[in-house]
Amino acid sequence: MASHGIKDQVAIVGMGCTPFAEHWNKGLDDLIVDAVEDTYKSTRVKKADVDAYWLGTVQGGMSGITLARPLQLEGKPVTRVENYCTTGSEALRAAAYAVASGAYDVAMAVGVEKVKDSGFQGLNAQAPPNDGTARTLTAAAMFSMVAPAYAAKYGIDMDTMSDVLAQIAVKNHYNGARNSRAQFRREITAETCKASPRLAGGLGVYDCAGVADGAAAAIVVRAEDAYKYTDKPLFIKALAFTAGSGAGLVDPGYDYTHFPECAGAAQDAYAQAGITNPRTELAMAEVHDCFTPTELVLMEDLGFAERGTAWRDVLDGAFALHGDLPINPDGGLKSFGHPTGASGLRMMFECWLQLRGEAPEERQIALKSNKALTHNLGGYPGEMVSFVSVVGTELD
Repeated sequence: MASHGIKDQVAIVGMGCTPFAEHWNKGLDDLIVDAVEDTYKSTRVKKADVDAYWLGTVQGGMSGITLARPLQLEGKPVTRVENYCTTGSEALRAAAYAVASGAYDVAMAVGVEKVKDSGFQGLNAQAPPNDGTARTLTAAAMFSMVAPAYAAKYGIDMDTMSDVLAQIAVKNHYNGARNSRAQFRREITAETCKASPRLAGGLGVYDCAGVADGAAAAIVVRAEDAYKYTDKPLFIKALAFTAGSGAGLVDPGYDYTHFPECAGAAQDAYAQAGITNPRTELAMAEVHDCFTPTELVLMEDLGFAERGTAWRDVLDGAFALHGDLPINPDGGLKSFGHPTGASGLRMMFECWLQLRGEAPEERQIALKSNKALTHNLGGYPGEMVSFVSVVGTELD
């Protein structure tokens, strides 16, 4: 096992999330304040109770001052973290481990991105010089290789594969249409998805997540203190993270039909949480559906389906809102939107709502268990970082 874990040592006792949208009338500071105020409304924690902060942002700022200024913090440690699209999850992981270590009693993780009025359309940090083996394609181009590779490996005709990917998009837009915080709140049809303009390879407009502005936050405390602050805490069962070496870019054996970093993080998380059959032991999962074929492959990498079979489960509705294992009941990146620094915490916010029975009635899932999973990835096929968490409403 890669980590000893902190199972049942730390609890989430407050969460908040802004709408994800093109916030032309709000700045980064506004989004931070909105998410933090929303978080305080959900808990008995007060601003003075918080000992330390972790801020996750990719483009929003270069230091802890980015958070300290709008929150008017004095004398408090604020650490800014960044780790591709797992940035918000990284902030939560750091805050949770700080509390578990005994360094702090109460910590807050905040994820935020404000990019729409900057022309930003993806991760645009300057890459350092390399040995020439790094990828040179866009994210959409890299992920566009997944679907044809999967179809070829498992003998699926491309018309069927098109139906599978369209069904993933339809599902996530259906869920997002019932979420007042989602960026895209309209249902779509499979025909609309398949007829949309192509952006890279076979990927069309409706196969790709949107870029959005938004923020989300969480407060964590020691598990034994949880009920001081809320009657319905979420206990952290696992926090797993893996960083790939990028070897897939030069490995002729890498076939684009799986993401080893995601599978590795999932295995570590399940070992920490004591989960042996995630398909039956989880009530729901929030996964990083940056593109529709990404979600398809993740169903297998996360152990929700056997290799080469997830496409059938998708067509059968197994991962729909009221299916066997609801995936992205809030709409996912595809419909909720993807402010890079906030997405990981947004995923946890959906678990907070669903496991506590507080999601809107039209998308509240039937809770077959008291545990849920979140998954982030950052990077590209063959060159990824990956995060997996498991949380639950009861101490094991």
